[in-house]
Amino acid sequence: MNLAYTMAPGRGDTDLLLAGLAADLDARGLRCCGTVQINTARTDARACDMDVRVLPDGPVLRISQDRGPQARGCRLDPDALETSVGLAKRQLTLGADLLIVNKFGKHEAEGRGFRDAIAEALTRGVPVLVGLNELNRAAFDTFAAGHAVCLSPVQAVLTEWVVSVCGLPAGQM
Repeated sequence: MNLAYTMAPGRGDTDLLLAGLAADLDARGLRCCGTVQINTARTDARACDMDVRVLPDGPVLRISQDRGPQARGCRLDPDALETSVGLAKRQLTLGADLLIVNKFGKHEAEGRGFRDAIAEALTRGVPVLVGLNELNRAAFDTFAAGHAVCLSPVQAVLTEWVVSVCGLPAGQM
């Protein structure tokens, strides 16, 4: 089973890292499916807007809800997230070399979101790379049952892992 995760320390750093990796892998001809997150700052100083780009070439879906200036708590739009999951799973069935999941978050921790897509990819022999934060690490560890490898949040390290699990010659990437 080829399952890995990465955790970058700064807010939004994992999103930037995975988006950059996906763009680089796509440019090199690797078939990636899944999602990468795009955070857009707001002019009103509230929390950023969160979008995901479904790999390899879209669409881009807004996964955050604007609940107003006084709202607290989770802003995730679960319907938009599930739409992105469905699109990613469809791409997985068409053929992929790698599944990238921008985050194993609260929904995955609760058994929803990309959880089934991750399992399906692994069943098909497609390697999976997941972004993770400390808040959901225990749930991910339980889900992965000790089969996931932690990768340093460095694009060269992630690329090296992709090369090794996809069976590509080192010089190809």
